Amino acid sequence: MDKTGHPKPVLTATMKALLTFVTFLGFFTPVTAKPNAGLKTWGRFNKLPYPADKAFLYDTFPKDFIWAVGTAAYQVEGAFEKDGKGLSIWDTFTRGGTRMITGDVGSDSYHNINADTRAIKQLGVSHYRFSLSWSRIFPNGTRGSYNEIGTNYYRTLIKKLKEIRVEPVVTLYHWDLPDHLQQTLGGWSNPELVGIFKDYADFCFQAFGDDVKYWITIDNPFVVARHGYGTGVVAPGIKTDPDLPFRVGHNLLKAHAAAWHLYDRHYRPRHHGKLSMALASHWIKPSRTRLESLRECQCSLDHVLGWFARPLFIDGDYPPCMKSRLGSRLPSFTPEESEQVKGTADFFALSHGAALSFHLINDSLKFGQQEDLDLRMLLYWVNTEYDNPPIFVVQSGWYVLGNTKTKDPKHMYYLKRFIAEALKSIVIDGVNVIGYTAWSLIDGFEWHREYGIRRGLYHVDFNTPDMKREPKTSATFYRNVIQSNGFPELPENRPVQGSFPCDFAWGVSANSIQVETTPTQFADPNVYLWNISNNGELLKLEGFSAPPLHRTPHCADYATIRQQVEIRQIGVNHFHFSLNWSALVPTGDVAHPNTTLLGYYRCFSRQLLQANVTPVVTLWHHTRQRSSLPAPLDTANKWLNSKTPEAFADYARLCYRELGAYVKIWITLNEPNDEMVSYPEGHEMLRAHALAWHAYDREFRYAQGGKVSLALHMDWVEPAFSFSRKDVEPAKRVLDFCVGWFAEPIFGSGDYPVGMRSWLRQLNSLELPVFKKDDRQLVKGTYDFFAISHFSTKLVTHAKEDSYTYTAMLEVQHMIDTTWIMSPRPVVPWGLRKALNWVRLFDVPVYVMANGVQEDPARFKDSLRVYYLYNYINEALKAYTLDGVNLKGYFAYALNDQRDPGFGLYGQVHEEVIVKASLSNYRNIIEHNGFPIQGAEPQLCPSVAPPCRSCHVLGKSPVMGFLILVGSGVLITLGLIIYYTAKRHKECY
Repeated sequence: MDKTGHPKPVLTATMKALLTFVTFLGFFTPVTAKPNAGLKTWGRFNKLPYPADKAFLYDTFPKDFIWAVGTAAYQVEGAFEKDGKGLSIWDTFTRGGTRMITGDVGSDSYHNINADTRAIKQLGVSHYRFSLSWSRIFPNGTRGSYNEIGTNYYRTLIKKLKEIRVEPVVTLYHWDLPDHLQQTLGGWSNPELVGIFKDYADFCFQAFGDDVKYWITIDNPFVVARHGYGTGVVAPGIKTDPDLPFRVGHNLLKAHAAAWHLYDRHYRPRHHGKLSMALASHWIKPSRTRLESLRECQCSLDHVLGWFARPLFIDGDYPPCMKSRLGSRLPSFTPEESEQVKGTADFFALSHGAALSFHLINDSLKFGQQEDLDLRMLLYWVNTEYDNPPIFVVQSGWYVLGNTKTKDPKHMYYLKRFIAEALKSIVIDGVNVIGYTAWSLIDGFEWHREYGIRRGLYHVDFNTPDMKREPKTSATFYRNVIQSNGFPELPENRPVQGSFPCDFAWGVSANSIQVETTPTQFADPNVYLWNISNNGELLKLEGFSAPPLHRTPHCADYATIRQQVEIRQIGVNHFHFSLNWSALVPTGDVAHPNTTLLGYYRCFSRQLLQANVTPVVTLWHHTRQRSSLPAPLDTANKWLNSKTPEAFADYARLCYRELGAYVKIWITLNEPNDEMVSYPEGHEMLRAHALAWHAYDREFRYAQGGKVSLALHMDWVEPAFSFSRKDVEPAKRVLDFCVGWFAEPIFGSGDYPVGMRSWLRQLNSLELPVFKKDDRQLVKGTYDFFAISHFSTKLVTHAKEDSYTYTAMLEVQHMIDTTWIMSPRPVVPWGLRKALNWVRLFDVPVYVMANGVQEDPARFKDSLRVYYLYNYINEALKAYTLDGVNLKGYFAYALNDQRDPGFGLYGQVHEEVIVKASLSNYRNIIEHNGFPIQGAEPQLCPSVAPPCRSCHVLGKSPVMGFLILVGSGVLITLGLIIYYTAKRHKECY
């Protein structure tokens, strides 16, 4: 979370300038709408820069932006028969069939005007959208049944809103038709309702119009027509005639147009208000990239949104796609009716979120494509398809399950996502979005889902007499957004300029390296034909072999070393890789090591030094797939074997002795703090690390001058609600159990974190071992630096919601911010800075030993990794320059896709090694030692002498060749030898 209490986003407003430039280049060009103009939406967004366009945009909304919250009468009012109110179709519908739950009481807003207006005031909104209950004003639906008490309820509500300086946005019809009109006339299937609705609207304009500047005639006519008179999912529940929804929709459009013209002629000159119909839609994305799929997407939107939007905003007629597919099933407008309907909307009132129009009941209107939640693309489509109308988002939000109380992280982060998308739509896409309405103010009756979900910003306790309202965390978030008018950029969000220290370690990490047990040079006994007159290929001559060569192997004989040492092209000065304990000491006895493999590691480390790259070596890398312990230990209880720590220390001594001349930075255990590791296993790992550290400290440090520590996996853990103190404690608890578990015994007190032990004690758990006095002294202080592997960030809360991962033992829910870039883990650069500041408390030098992102290996123009490295390294620079973290080095993960699939700076196609775009970008950062200030004097660093004065980079020298001429242009080569040797070489062994 940032200082304003917002869930903390990903990037800075510098993205605004980039994306505005992209817009300038022509990705957004306002034009007069043409038929199917919205079809270009999918192509346009496919061309926007990835992942920059997906990054969070820090910016604010226009000064006159409308911030609103809303409700619907039947959902919240209750008092279904009180004070003369007549029955609505929902009062009847909820009593039909086997239904047991009604909205008779709802949230009892009828008796809680003060509580509702108090909540509205707390939010700080400028507008409140609510609907009038038609049957409360006209109990039987017509003016002759006028109910003064019901009318006064709305007069009182509007007066209360005006007192708190909140403007009403009034909906005339939100699905609750007077039941009398349904029973006597057939409801909206009868064209007579056009005139009846016009008369009802006339009364409302006259009664409330002085105080209302925004009117919605009908909410979501798609749901009314298709699901009220087609599928029967909502009231009045009719499902007998498949063509009836289209006739109902026809009447709804004509009723709206009649009300609009009435207002335009008789009330607008005096009231100066605006009027529209609220239209709702899903967004839809193609299942394939072909043009046919895009056309099906366009047709899907036409059948839901275009059904009503095109007649209102374009030409007074239905979309061509609907007409061609439905034929005579779709009613026709006369020329006079088209003129009457066309242009009868003063703004585009758009609903988006968990409405029935989004969750389509079946796949019939998807046409083989996929629903999606993208509000930004929907806004752009509306803007393009309907000629840039002002768009008022009159309903937006998500929902949580009905057992959720005041902690609603899912609702809050979806709310953040939709608001952020609306902001990008304005700032980047040039869409004229004039307002946003969070849905809804309070929990209520959720139509066909009854009370099974909650959508309110305020929790309603339905079991209390006064229906107690209590703000949820989503309400606090929304209030903060409104107060800030968006997401203003804060200093911590901006990129920093500056340089790392001259001795900064720039590195790259790999879980392992490619090992070659047989030198490739001189190892091939075959004889070849060299066809120089044709294609120059070497063809093996069967039945012949060259005599064996008697020579001592050189490090230069290993082609794999030569290939891997090319990491110097990246510009790094350090390379981190892991040894294979089980392969080096297969019997478990260090007196009988694998000398060939040991020699290879020695050669590899030496050749790194020759290339001015310092090797950083891990003795044991924890993997879930295999233990990598020598077979005798692997079959004998692994780390729970009391002999394993001592065996590890002996193995460490072997490595120090054999490789210590070349390796000056050692990692004993890499990422042992895995959730799959038990506490007893971790205890033995701590002892193993400590024994290995002391072995180096006592026996090798003086002669070799190296450093030893361990590397811990440390993704950051952020409270889901920073404004809730209750969530700070769960975040600290998770960090204690994930990182402090290993860090505190070594870098701190010599014991496990107090919070960790006390929490387990509460659970009556005896799993966490107790340090004996000798072990405590053994483990404490066994470090020369603090190394972390960091990849991502997660949110935690103590609240429990079924849609997220819940860890019962720690009583925390893990979740993500839906605005984060995913691949597949969240990309959250600021999490690295927070992790480094957590480590800073131990007052020790710090290395980021692995940091990287997984991306499709086929993407050699790996823009996500370019973005990732730039921003994560910039956050590391902030930690160093602004926070005082003693950061000594940064290692990108990983070297190549062959060893670490999806993470590599190098890709590979068959045998060809591909340099990815991220490699050159990382090299550029290294060359500048960070992000130097433009125009500033370059950083002057003293030149560093090569680490091995007697070592030289491999040189290429031909040695000998025996040639026999056979025939015209054909040579037989007997052991034609070209190999690499150092100009002044030393043998490896």
